[in-house]
Amino acid sequence: MSAAEPSWELYETFLSVMRSGSLSGASRALAVAQPTVRRRVEALEASLGAVLFTRATNGLVPTEAARATLPHAEAMSASARALVRATSGPLEAERGTVRVTASEIIGLEVLPGLLKPLRAQWPDLQLELALSNRLEDLLRRDADVAVRMTAPTQASLVARKVGVIPVGLFAHRDYLARHPAPKKPAALLQGHALIGADRGRGLIDAMATLGVGLGARDFAIRTDSDGAQLNAVRAGLGIGVCQVPLGERTPSLVRVLPRVVFPLETWVVMHEDQRSVRRVRLVFEHLVKSLGDYARG
Repeated sequence: MSAAEPSWELYETFLSVMRSGSLSGASRALAVAQPTVRRRVEALEASLGAVLFTRATNGLVPTEAARATLPHAEAMSASARALVRATSGPLEAERGTVRVTASEIIGLEVLPGLLKPLRAQWPDLQLELALSNRLEDLLRRDADVAVRMTAPTQASLVARKVGVIPVGLFAHRDYLARHPAPKKPAALLQGHALIGADRGRGLIDAMATLGVGLGARDFAIRTDSDGAQLNAVRAGLGIGVCQVPLGERTPSLVRVLPRVVFPLETWVVMHEDQRSVRRVRLVFEHLVKSLGDYARG
């Protein structure tokens, strides 16, 4: 390979340094010696004719060239992982790897139970779960199947709207024993500890439609992790949002203001090319049905 065509090994090392922020971190992630990581980074810099990192007291600082290179390296990584999945089993076999991406709450709280009967029926399926509120790019093969809470807009995708999951306000019984439940939305601001996002505006905008003006400073607990918000509600720290089917199967949680409902559209999506891959099709069809049942409670 010429100097103008760096190998994937060099880009993989660069990507690992970007993610870990240090040569030592990349060394551990790649299971190679730290001098090897340094040599690979230097080789990539020489091939690209650009400095990718500068040293600082707190580690390596990416340059503008590194930030410009990152999305291309991520695309190469996604393609490499997709290639491994594509060759993990024959097209018409019920075995091999399928990568599923979903939001944090769906992935942590809902999918494990839904995937249990799928694995029982098809034990040779291997599932990768990528949990993130960031939309993975199915066209780039970041994942094979996606569970999304917004309608997909990209072409070449097969999408099924499985339903609308109702989201409501919940609190732990212990919290409500100390703070009587509010009778109307505006009463949420009267002596109640609210749990919401640090930077996100989901609950703020939703409550605004009910005529309740919330701001970030009204939240006693602020975190952009949906899982952390739910666990704060479970710990009795205050009132927060929870998917109604999930909250109602948790005996310690009580729904507050039952008439307050925030609809959450739910879609299952895959690339149209994946229809010819039986293992992906099995996962897609199973999630369409099981998530539809979940949304309907």
